[in-house]
Amino acid sequence: MLRRTVKIRSQFKYSFPFRRNPYSTAAAPLPETSTEEPIIKPLTETQLKSLVLSNCSYGKFYNLIHNVVALPQVLLAASRNLITCGNGSCAATETSIHRLVSKRFSIEDMGREVYEARLHIESHCVKFAGKDDCLILPDLKLKVLIEAVRMVLEIVYDDRFLTFSYGGRVNMGRHTAIRYLKNSVENPSWWFRVQLERQEFDSRNVEMLCLILEDKVKDKNLIGLIKRLFDSGVLRIELGGLYLGRGFPQECGLCSILINVYFNGFDREIQDTRLQLNRENPRRINVDDSSQMSSPLHKPVRMYAVRYLDEILVVASGPKKLAIGLKSRFLNSLESDLKLKVNKGRTIVHSAVFEKMCFMGFELQAVKPSVLHPPMSEKAIRARKKYLRQKEVRALELKNARERNRKKLGLKILRHVVKKAKLSNGFKLDNPIDNEVQQVFATWANEAVHDFLGSLEERWNWHRLLTTGDFLNLRHIRDMLPEELIESYDKFQKQVEKYLSPVKARKALEDEERRSEEAYEKKYAERTIKDLTKLSMKVSAPIELVRDAVRLAGFTNDMGRPRPISWLTSLEDADIIKWYAGVGRRWLDFFCCCHNFKMVKTIVTYHLRFSCLVTLAEKHEATKRETMKHYTKNLRVSYMEENDELHFPTEKEVKMMGDKNLSDPKPVDGALSLALIRLACDEPLSSCVAHFCDRTDTITYRVRLLQNLVSANPADEKKWVTGMGAIHDSLHRICLPLCPDHISDLYTGKISLQDIDCCSFVHVD
Repeated sequence: MLRRTVKIRSQFKYSFPFRRNPYSTAAAPLPETSTEEPIIKPLTETQLKSLVLSNCSYGKFYNLIHNVVALPQVLLAASRNLITCGNGSCAATETSIHRLVSKRFSIEDMGREVYEARLHIESHCVKFAGKDDCLILPDLKLKVLIEAVRMVLEIVYDDRFLTFSYGGRVNMGRHTAIRYLKNSVENPSWWFRVQLERQEFDSRNVEMLCLILEDKVKDKNLIGLIKRLFDSGVLRIELGGLYLGRGFPQECGLCSILINVYFNGFDREIQDTRLQLNRENPRRINVDDSSQMSSPLHKPVRMYAVRYLDEILVVASGPKKLAIGLKSRFLNSLESDLKLKVNKGRTIVHSAVFEKMCFMGFELQAVKPSVLHPPMSEKAIRARKKYLRQKEVRALELKNARERNRKKLGLKILRHVVKKAKLSNGFKLDNPIDNEVQQVFATWANEAVHDFLGSLEERWNWHRLLTTGDFLNLRHIRDMLPEELIESYDKFQKQVEKYLSPVKARKALEDEERRSEEAYEKKYAERTIKDLTKLSMKVSAPIELVRDAVRLAGFTNDMGRPRPISWLTSLEDADIIKWYAGVGRRWLDFFCCCHNFKMVKTIVTYHLRFSCLVTLAEKHEATKRETMKHYTKNLRVSYMEENDELHFPTEKEVKMMGDKNLSDPKPVDGALSLALIRLACDEPLSSCVAHFCDRTDTITYRVRLLQNLVSANPADEKKWVTGMGAIHDSLHRICLPLCPDHISDLYTGKISLQDIDCCSFVHVD
């Protein structure tokens, strides 16, 4: 291990010239005077991982703050992760990153402050006063430090997290967890969701988290930095809430990785329990009894678990007593080991077949395989047969037309040849085309023969005509004829039997029909056995909750008809369409893996689309027909000097949408509960508040939150949508200068308020 450490460190000999104290100037030679500031390049992911591993010895990590986090190259890599690119196109190169960061602060001075523990965290925080509590947000400089710490902790711990730990990890998001539930969970019988009480990390939880970190990271400076972040209020972890993994600004960048670290021991206990159940209940009961092994009635006892940040789901395939035992064991572990409060009244064991489970914003239920992949109905079978008949008729019409055209062309060629032969006493050409004509006629002949041999009725008719009623088969006639004629006749009859006999073709057709019937019966038997012996996981979108959110935001009236949203009429037409497009795309991306995705498509294509149209009609005091004629049904945005743009998904695009695994889309909460109203005032030009955006052609927007517009408290489930989060109310009515690209991305949902430096807001009277 020591040799490996020395070897890895030698790779960074020239990239990182400082070993003991990179910011000490006591023994450093004076640099040559230069007018240009040296360009520092950020580290790549591979270089950063190698650098972190170079500080590992015997499974422990040492001096991560001094040797990794405080390096300017690492801080620039963190800044690169925070850069938000306008309109999805990122033009930030390695040299431009250093230029963009240097406009905000000196990366070398920041690294020196972090190395010497002189960075005063409270001075880089901004407090926003809310109705119930205050919100403390970090400025851009502190966000860079938090991102650098997160990157280092991710390299240290990501390979040590278990496979059923999702959230805050690369390619381990909600859709990956849903794919695991649909593909790996077999025959679920009982399940329960651990419902944690709404609680913040107190000093006891922070101390326990630091003890868990110290087990792997032997760096007092890093542990002390995390404690100071907790003490300042910038780093807040609230379990049981509705803001983790949703893109809200109140979620710190370290929340996800620290939650995974905190629950890692609990995940290990779940994994040990799974392995113990697998050993006690093997899938193969008896190696000698092959029938027992392959019997579909054999259902071994299994346990499955999925944890997405603070949401925990445990599924048991076995008796209810097993699920109750697992529940009591895991709840005791959470309360005694992790010091967490569990709502035992809402943590109940439910039947996986008869009761639905809400998890990660989806509805789960165990169903028969025929529910997920239903067989074709009688109406669908009739429609398919009708389509096949129409297809055969069209093919026959094309065939007849092709033969008719060939006949016309052949007769035309024949008349031309005969005419030339009569006029010139022979048919001569400078460029003979005998080969080409022969090839064309040979192709036609082969196709005609192939079609003829493919028809069983034609072959049977010609075989009957050529083999029956012939006097040459009589013996006394054959004796009077020459042998050459008899031999020629016999050879001809053999060729007739070889090519025109319908017996083999009829037998082949009968065999094919029999095989198709056997395959259908086998498939039907397998489907029936699966329905009787197997249960699969059905994932659905909570349509009632989606409809409640639609009514809360004002997309529809009490009768379910699309209606205008009056507080959006102060926006520009393009911004109105982009806001609707952002909400619609968030819903489509989030629920694309659901079984009832068609219902979500209907809500987007009908309710949202026509609500946008009637909102535009109300703004311009026009009718819906006139608005639809101007913007078209696809809500096309027209510009004077540019081409038309489509932001709202078209009906064809929505129809083609499907499952997109391996993604972690943000829920609709952030886009639905946020509106940015453009101010009609002349504010001085200022830089865009998006991370490291240097554009100054900005427009000032005021933040308006949904809970304040509809006068609803998100904590009151009767007036708010169950399971829907909300942005902290302290950000209501703050003003943010944004460039055209980033305001477009914020409206369409490509970025969130997490990608905005809310501390750089503008005071507007």
